Amino acid sequence: MAFGVTKQELAAWKRSVRSGNVAFLTHFWYDKRFPQYNTVTKAACSDRGRLIEWGLTYGLHETWIHEDRLYPHFDLIGADEFRILEQEGELEKLLKLRMRAGSNHERMR
Repeated sequence: MAFGVTKQELAAWKRSVRSGNVAFLTHFWYDKRFPQYNTVTKAACSDRGRLIEWGLTYGLHETWIHEDRLYPHFDLIGADEFRILEQEGELEKLLKLRMRAGSNHERMR
């Protein structure tokens, strides 16, 4: 379940992914395997080949792709999430969520 995302943000992300763009959806998240993280970014693209190439530029392995039929994606967390979003010029949403959660983004780098 994605918390901290509006219906409009989700719809825009889906349209962008279906159009063959690499698109980012950052939201609050909890997984007991990774209790130190409270956000995740789904980096998705309907063109799997493009997604693989994009991931390789950031050191992400093809085997890490979540094989969703419509929205194949990488889940970005922690330092990789921050680094990749910063390099992609997509850091604003992550910082806003972390401020809302009272997190110090430097601690999570």
